[in-house]
Amino acid sequence: MTRIVEDSGKYYTWRSFGPEDQRTQELWVDMSDIRHGQVRVHGILSNSYKQAVKVALSFDFPFYGHYLRQITIATGGFIFTGDSTHRMLTATQYIAPLMANFDPSFSKESTVQYLDNGEVFVVQWERVRLSGKESLGAFTFQAALYKTGTITFSYRDIPLSLDVISSAEHPVKAGLSDAFMVTSPSTQSPDARRRTIYEYHRAVIDTTKINNYSAVEFTALPTCLKHDSCELCLSSNQTSGCTWCNVLQRCSDGMDRHRQEWLDYSCSEESKDATCEDFSRDDSSIGSYIPPQIEHVTSLTPQQKGCKSDDVKTDSSSRNEGLANIGVIAGIAAALLLLLALIFVALYINYHPTASSPLYLIQRRKNHWPSFKFQKQQPGYTEVEGDGHEKDSIVEAGPY
Repeated sequence: MTRIVEDSGKYYTWRSFGPEDQRTQELWVDMSDIRHGQVRVHGILSNSYKQAVKVALSFDFPFYGHYLRQITIATGGFIFTGDSTHRMLTATQYIAPLMANFDPSFSKESTVQYLDNGEVFVVQWERVRLSGKESLGAFTFQAALYKTGTITFSYRDIPLSLDVISSAEHPVKAGLSDAFMVTSPSTQSPDARRRTIYEYHRAVIDTTKINNYSAVEFTALPTCLKHDSCELCLSSNQTSGCTWCNVLQRCSDGMDRHRQEWLDYSCSEESKDATCEDFSRDDSSIGSYIPPQIEHVTSLTPQQKGCKSDDVKTDSSSRNEGLANIGVIAGIAAALLLLLALIFVALYINYHPTASSPLYLIQRRKNHWPSFKFQKQQPGYTEVEGDGHEKDSIVEAGPY
């Protein structure tokens, strides 16, 4: 399940540009220009419907303050930024220039291609068509992820207004989203755990401004996670609402992908009304503390103050040892008797299969013993295994 717990503009600022703006042309990355780097056309994504593939980045990309080294490209016009693929692939943790029900397998002209030159990672959905509405035209657009954290969406061919695209078969979105997952005990079973995805921020683009030769530029703002010391965390004027968790040595406002750790270590309680001087005193006291050394102490003969128990064994301890030995012998004897009884029952059932007692046991096992059934849930997107298909499914464009 998902819940939106916060929606604010403190993570990114963004601007949109129209066909008349020079910035629109500057943000478009020409994939045919070899100066940008080597382009790869993913064969499976370019010929599939509702497929996704993981791709490693050559640099650490900051996304909501978290550094990513792997993303997932989907045929539906978006990039998934989560760690694990799940049924909520299109709901949270995405970079979506235009998320819609695209089907690149409809035409050989449709491709999903990308490049990575160490400074920017670009994904381009070229001449892709909407499933069920292929005759309405082909879409061409791209998303660029810069090493600085800047994200740009560029649109070249948008054949129809996005307002008429239906979300019945596939969500229609444009923007950014991030979330964290929290595990809590299930109300149905005390041993089960329930995972809840909380979408703590979503940046939504006005779809009326997405048309031919338009662009959107997202600029990442500083987050609490960038501060690596208590002093910077609490005093920096670049961020607000930050608290320092001394046990984790982390600065956060509690709303990021490390939320589970923040709760497990009670960071909100630890940092309440605390100052960096308080943490420094605590660290110094812990560092100077030397635990007492206990020598020649066993769990069977604990030392008592004023008594020399190393050389003297009292009568009560002897009686306790005797009772313990008798208990061990009795337990072994009971286990042997139970084992013999089980062997006897097994032999009796084997040689008298039609007797009433064996039939009763078999019938009771069939009707009353629990059985477990597991049903595999199919995600909305199928993940392509890159290791097995990478060489055959990727065509490199550009000079070798």
